[in-house]
This record gives sequence, C-alpha cells and structure tokens, in this order.
Amino acid sequence: MARVLFINGGSEGHVNPTIGVVQELISRGEEVVYFSIEEFRERIEKTGADVRTFDGQKFLKAFISGGRNYLLERINGLLHTADIVIPSVLEQIQGEHFDYIIHDSMFGCGRLLSQILNLPAINSCTSFAQTETSFKKVFEYLSQNIPSEHANRINGEFQSLTRKIKEKYGVEITSPYEVFCNPAPLTIVYTTREFQPSGEMFDQTYKFVGPSITTMEPQGSFDFSVLKGKDVIYISLGTVFNQEIDFYKLCFKAFENTDYTVVMSIGEKTQLSDLGKIPKNFIVKNYVPQTDVLKYTKLFITHGGMNSTSEGLYYGIPLIVIPQSADQPVIAQQVEHLEAGMKLQMQNLTVNQLCETVNHVLEHSSFQKALTDIRKSFQKSGGYRQAVDEIFKFKRKFNI
Repeated sequence: MARVLFINGGSEGHVNPTIGVVQELISRGEEVVYFSIEEFRERIEKTGADVRTFDGQKFLKAFISGGRNYLLERINGLLHTADIVIPSVLEQIQGEHFDYIIHDSMFGCGRLLSQILNLPAINSCTSFAQTETSFKKVFEYLSQNIPSEHANRINGEFQSLTRKIKEKYGVEITSPYEVFCNPAPLTIVYTTREFQPSGEMFDQTYKFVGPSITTMEPQGSFDFSVLKGKDVIYISLGTVFNQEIDFYKLCFKAFENTDYTVVMSIGEKTQLSDLGKIPKNFIVKNYVPQTDVLKYTKLFITHGGMNSTSEGLYYGIPLIVIPQSADQPVIAQQVEHLEAGMKLQMQNLTVNQLCETVNHVLEHSSFQKALTDIRKSFQKSGGYRQAVDEIFKFKRKFNI
C-alpha cells in the first residue's frame, strides 16, 4: 500500500473525473489524502479518501486577481493561488509521509508541490492535453494583440510572482506552460486519442484513458418514468456559467409546441420563478442526475464542458454545443470537426436557428455514423480503471 497526495482545485469539471480514480485506487489498497475545497468534501469522502480543504473563497479571489482578459493574466492568477494552497497543504501534511502525488493539470499548484515535496508526480488532465510546443503556439497567437503597455505590466507581474515563489520555496518556474499545464512524468488524460485534437503527436507519457464516468448519488428526486418512450431533448449549460434566463426562455419558444419532452437543468443560482410560465412538455430543475437522464436522451444541448461532452458522446448522443468560456470553444470545434454534432453561438441566437440546427442534427445519418465510432472508442478505453492501471505501471517504474 502506498500513500497518495491528491491535489485539486474547486470545480465540478476538475473534480468529477477523479472520483472513480480515487475509488479504484482505494479499492486496490492505496491510501489517498485529497485536497480540494469544502464544497466537494462529502462527494470525495464517499470514495474513502481522507479529505482536507483549503479556503475556497480566498482561492477564487486570488485566481481572479490576476485578471481575466488575457491568457497570461489567468496564468498570473494561478500563481497568486500559490499563497493560498501551498502553505495550507504544507501545514496540514506536516510530519506525514507520501509516496507519490497526483495533481490537477491546472489548479492547485500541483507541479510546485511535487517539487517542494520531492515526490514522483502524475498529472490529472480533465480537458484536452497540450504539449509544450502546442501550448507555446496558442500562447504566442493569443499574445499578438495585447497592447504593449498591458503586455509589459502582465509580463512584469509574471516575473515578480515567479521570483517570489523561487525565494519562498526554492522552486524555479521557467515558463507559463509549467504553470498552466503542470506537466509531469505521467499525464492521465480523460479522453481518447481519437477525440483529442492532434492526438497522434503525444508521446507515451500521455495516457488517454477515455471518460472517467461514475454513477453519482442523485440529489433530490427525478421521475424517470415520464421519459420512457419519449423523444427527449436535454439542455444544460453546466454548473458555472449557467445564469442565462434569456436562453432558457428562447428554448421554451423553440420547443413548447413540439412533440419533444425537454429536460432542462438551470443550475443552483437561477430561480425557477425567474423563468415565468414553463411549457407543459418541459421538466425544469436546478439539478438533474445527468448521466441517468442521458440514457433516455435523443439530443443534448450543452455548453461543451469536457465532462458533459464526454458523457453525451459516451452514450452516443448527438450534441449541439453552445460554448460559454474556457476550453469550451475548442471542444465545440472538435465535436463539429468529428461530425458528432454542431456548434452555435449564444450571442444573437434565434429560435429559428436553434430549431433548424436541432432538425439538421437529428435528420442526417452522418452524425450517427460519427457518434457510433466515437462511442466505441470511449467505451473500450477503460476510463478510471485504465487510469489506475497506468498509475500502477508508473509506481513499478519508480519502485513505489
């Protein structure tokens, strides 16, 4: 048995894929100490892990303080979180022994902690992976249009933050790539090479294990009997950027006089009362058990988060992706490129445009052919069990 230090941030998309991995590690005899924020304590504790937390509000405030307009500002925000995460982790594990560390690919200062603690490291990548070369190309492209006065300020802050981290922890950061992607000797990627853009360019230190899908305990009740035998459209914009009342009302207009049964998840921050009169063929809730609903779904209208996209494709469901932020535009582009669905933009979206896109996706057989191929690649990839197989190979390599 080995002791594992697991470091993660505080978002559904980064935590959920790791739940099955942690359960499987523990079932194979590993002891896992998992750091995240208090919001996810109960969910992670159900895996059997020892859950410890850092201050989620301070973490978010530090991340946002870097700025939101440019990629390097967001990277500076990640560096600001070091003052929240690293002291908290070091204090809470003082005197304890760990054999290796698994850290998130973006949040939690995982690479820094692995170096401070001198632990063999595994990178948990919940979005598309990036090599240093591919990241550099994206970084340079996005940096082209930054006004020089902003660029000088942002670069100056990056240099100042990295210098302070070196002075405080003795760890040198040589590039923004190290901060944004947290590279490690092994990277677990929760998709397949077939779905990963340019999947062939990644070497064998990247293990594409496919979606890590586990059954979550439902929050509240959901009557699945009303979905049986129906043509179900499921609509969800995820758990973060989902306060889109105008979009939800547009969906009412698009589908209220159709034969579809529409399940709509609006998130915890939107009130049902804000939506006005809900059409009779709609089931609208703040939360729905997504993987269970998808088993009845004919079409999934999604924001294009990696978790939701992977779950939809895992069940062979065509997607209409309306990206909101972060990596979602890239995921939407890949869905459309592989003909597993189509993308739309939230801005200036009309009822007619939405209806026409739904009809197009459901009526053209080419989408089903692509979905069948992707579904097969996802379902044979192994998911969280394959992830743990790769982790144990890593352990043997490092004599852990």
